[in-house]
Amino acid sequence: MGSLPRRVEFHEEGPREGFQMEPSTYPLDERLALIDALAASGLRQVQCASFVSPRAVPQMADSAELFARLRKRPGTRYTGLWLNESGFERARACDNIDIDGKVVFYVTEPFSQRNNNCSVAENRERQLKWIDRYIALGIPFEQAYVVTAFGCNLGGPVPVSAVTDVVRWLVDACTDRGVPFPAFYLADTMGWANPEEIKRRIGAVRELVPQARIGLHLHDTRGVGGANVYAALKMGVDLFDSSVAGLGGCPFAGHKHGDAAGNICTEDMAFMCEEMGVETGLDLEQLVEAARLAERIIGRPLNGRLMRSGTLASMRHPREAIR
Repeated sequence: MGSLPRRVEFHEEGPREGFQMEPSTYPLDERLALIDALAASGLRQVQCASFVSPRAVPQMADSAELFARLRKRPGTRYTGLWLNESGFERARACDNIDIDGKVVFYVTEPFSQRNNNCSVAENRERQLKWIDRYIALGIPFEQAYVVTAFGCNLGGPVPVSAVTDVVRWLVDACTDRGVPFPAFYLADTMGWANPEEIKRRIGAVRELVPQARIGLHLHDTRGVGGANVYAALKMGVDLFDSSVAGLGGCPFAGHKHGDAAGNICTEDMAFMCEEMGVETGLDLEQLVEAARLAERIIGRPLNGRLMRSGTLASMRHPREAIR
């Protein structure tokens, strides 16, 4: 394990993944206020909504209106999620959205069937068509997710070879098309990762594609999210998905209890990085306020810790805090 990166980047997913997970829908004005508060903290990317079936996911039925009403801040990208052609076209029709070329690969058959209604092999071919579509439209192909890269509640343990097989296949696809490699995201969709597996899988991907950027989409399902982030930082990873106040999770994960913790918490992980001397470019006090706003909107205690304890700034500079 090497030294820590000088700077790390967090991509915020709470407004989409967090609110999509909730059983209730929440007023558009409140969600817009949260997005603006998050962007004000200096986050470079906020995933705001998804373009999926309104019948299946009524929480995201107003995604087009949300983007139409966004007040964009310079320096922040406002992205969305889609799963099919219809969702993609709805997203492209929005003026304020920042379209990012993204593909998602599955490594276990049960989860691929449950989440995408197709086999692992069929999904690969679908994602290949998406890559070609992005190229044809001039959309940069930026992100490739390997879902359940550490283990799957529905399909069991996932060997490292299943992850590297996807990466190798995608490297060949990019090489054949003459396009740069995307950032390879390893997604701990169901909370199976531990620090040793973080190191092992990152190392295996690096061995295959040493020049590619590696990102992590981690969940704090079983309480080791922070330890996993630290292990990844020591491996030089500088890109993480996260959610304000720890919102989010996976609705199809098959957890025994419905209240399993969600994604790694943006403000908590940013605080940890800053305390270790890793720059985030984020205003921690503003992030804390955004987390408290998220909790007020949701209407129940959320999983973030920093929003309750506060940062250490007031203790290090008490006189300035009094002013």
